[in-house]
Amino acid sequence: MLPSEPLANAGSLERALAGFLAFLRRRITGDYVVDEHGFDPDLTENVIAPLLRPVYQNYFRVETRGLENVPDTGGALIVANHSGALPLDAIMTSLAIMDHHPAHRHLRILAADLVFSVPFLAPLARKTGNTLACQADAERLLAGGHLVGVWPEGFKGIGKPFSERYKLQRFGRGGFVSAALRTGVPIIPCTIVGAEEIYPMIGNFRTLARLLGLPYLPVTPTFPWLGLLGLVPLPSKWFIEFGEPVETESPNPAAAEDPMLVFELTDRIRETIQHSLYGLLMQRRSVFF
Repeated sequence: MLPSEPLANAGSLERALAGFLAFLRRRITGDYVVDEHGFDPDLTENVIAPLLRPVYQNYFRVETRGLENVPDTGGALIVANHSGALPLDAIMTSLAIMDHHPAHRHLRILAADLVFSVPFLAPLARKTGNTLACQADAERLLAGGHLVGVWPEGFKGIGKPFSERYKLQRFGRGGFVSAALRTGVPIIPCTIVGAEEIYPMIGNFRTLARLLGLPYLPVTPTFPWLGLLGLVPLPSKWFIEFGEPVETESPNPAAAEDPMLVFELTDRIRETIQHSLYGLLMQRRSVFF
């Protein structure tokens, strides 16, 4: 270790401690902002993000590409593939934009209603910028100039068997396209490679899942055989690529109501992501390196 390294480490620790004390002071005095959806950027930036960064940087070793395609300001809709049994792909995408985009923007994730029915998870999801995946909330956020993220495969994507990895499922009914058309914001296809391997789903406890009110209950090579240890995700190597924006501004205000236009644009986005998936898979050397 060089003589300057202990000094640098001490300086980093001192800055971190000062930042934490400033955060506590703001919480005590109430000097922080929470928006109408419950989003608390101060908590997200100073508590949640620092806890997730070691997972992002050292465990999954995420590499990002194409961040220049994400606008610095104004509304935009990021549409990504979904996989991995648990929605860690959404969390890692949000952190990628917050930490590595020049504007350090917050991604407002449209989450399934199941997220908001879990007592501890629901308030945490709200505070970190998640909101219900419904048309009204999506349009309100986009019209307000926010960066919004959607994973339109839903549970069909995140809960698919490992044998179907990297094969996109149906993109719902195109509600995200309608929201983008109504607000005139660009759609940015996002491709995520690596999440499929964190919990390889080789089976599904369907009956037990129904009893628990869950869409699926995965069986993986480690869960439930290793108990709680089986919940630790495998350390796959991740890539997140943001594609070129697809413009949606139209002189026709009724475009969002045209089912054929919505279907065609939805299919176009899906095909773009599927093609990018194949390209990234061809480029990667290994699942874990």
